[in-house]
Amino acid sequence: MPDIDIDFADRSIILSKLKHRIAKLNSNKKHNTGVYFTEIPNNPVDNMSTVDHKSADSRGYFKLDFLNVSLYKAIKDENHLNTLLQKEPLWELLEHQDFVKQLFHVGAHSTILKKMKPKSVEELAMILAMIRPGKRHLLGKTWTEISETVWTRPESGEYYFKKAHAIAYAVAITVQMNLICEELKQ
Repeated sequence: MPDIDIDFADRSIILSKLKHRIAKLNSNKKHNTGVYFTEIPNNPVDNMSTVDHKSADSRGYFKLDFLNVSLYKAIKDENHLNTLLQKEPLWELLEHQDFVKQLFHVGAHSTILKKMKPKSVEELAMILAMIRPGKRHLLGKTWTEISETVWTRPESGEYYFKKAHAIAYAVAITVQMNLICEELKQ
């Protein structure tokens, strides 16, 4: 089944307008982002699926992940976003823990960023992949070595980040980096 993530500044706005069911993890806990827009067995009290998301996937139910990405709240309009996207971020800021702590997805990984020193969206995407269990063994290798296997599915079945997701989040992080710099200039 495809894995589709859709980012929102505030997902609750769209979810309040659409009939949906909340996806369930295998431990009877709510999935943080997963929702179904088709009929799926559910508990009418909490609107949560009674089938965990992995079983539901194998049964043909289609889950979407609606993610809250609060950095989008700071983007004024399409022109502002385009300006932020086109500006090369100050990559050396990723070597400073106080700066990195402000960034989503990598905020707790300042040591890795300082050691690896990414200088491009692709390198930042590879770091996003390597902080997942399925690719953690690549930490400390050269960018060339990393690029050879970072996007292949681990045979062990461990969680890993697909390239499309990692690139998308790396771009979002660079936008956030440029937003932080923009705010500091004001």
